[in-house]
Amino acid sequence: MTRSIPKPSAVRIVRDNFSGTAVSSLRTFGRAVGIAEETVTGAVGDIARGQLQWREAIIQAWRLITVTALPAILIAIPFGVIVSVQVGNIIHTLGADSLLGAAGGLGVIKQGAPLATGFLLGGAGAAAIAADLGARTIREEIDALNTMGISPIHRLVIPRMIAMLFVAPLLNILIIFVGVLAGYAVAVGGQNVTPGSYWATFGSFATTADVWISLLKALIFGFLVVVIACQRGLEAKGGPRGVADAVNAAVVLSVVSIVCVNLVATQITAMFLPTRLA
Repeated sequence: MTRSIPKPSAVRIVRDNFSGTAVSSLRTFGRAVGIAEETVTGAVGDIARGQLQWREAIIQAWRLITVTALPAILIAIPFGVIVSVQVGNIIHTLGADSLLGAAGGLGVIKQGAPLATGFLLGGAGAAAIAADLGARTIREEIDALNTMGISPIHRLVIPRMIAMLFVAPLLNILIIFVGVLAGYAVAVGGQNVTPGSYWATFGSFATTADVWISLLKALIFGFLVVVIACQRGLEAKGGPRGVADAVNAAVVLSVVSIVCVNLVATQITAMFLPTRLA
């Protein structure tokens, strides 16, 4: 007489799947932290020894610029217009039309520009990096580098990090410039705000500290994007399907990480550097 094997309950299956996913996520996070630490220390060492792959860094920076510069302008224009129109309606209701420059400018500098920069780098930039490294991984180029004693971190990851940290603040400045000009054009042309009052309130409320914080956030977002994209690309497996999965995971994780870090950074900034009142 055979004895029937009891089937696991649905609760146990769900618990096992959840615990397995949690452990896998922690391991992935640990590997990402390891890559980030090795990349930073390796970059400092390569620069000190004069062994940084500058040519590769310049090539990667140019590639990032070509895939993000035009989308940055196309995003900055409607963003500046939307902020100007939405905030302008509220300010007009309160009878404080002259404050439109301050509200619109602060919105673009503090939130719009760094977030748009992060999303562009997390979309186009992360996809390009993950696809490149993923294709190299499935073609066994990464294994060949390890066999020859060449570190993929020093040869491939560090130049991409340098390129990302160079391009991120440039994109941020471009988005600020275009977004503020777009908001100015709408405020002056469509909401009857005088040019003098717009720039006067903008200069009264916005400070250089706001711009530096915006640039710092763009650098942090760029660093997160390059670490995530490089990790997913170097761990790609399973052929072309694996490369596609790596690209998808890199983009999704980059965007989610940027949103979470921006929330924390905004709270810290609001606590220690509140908006200055004119």
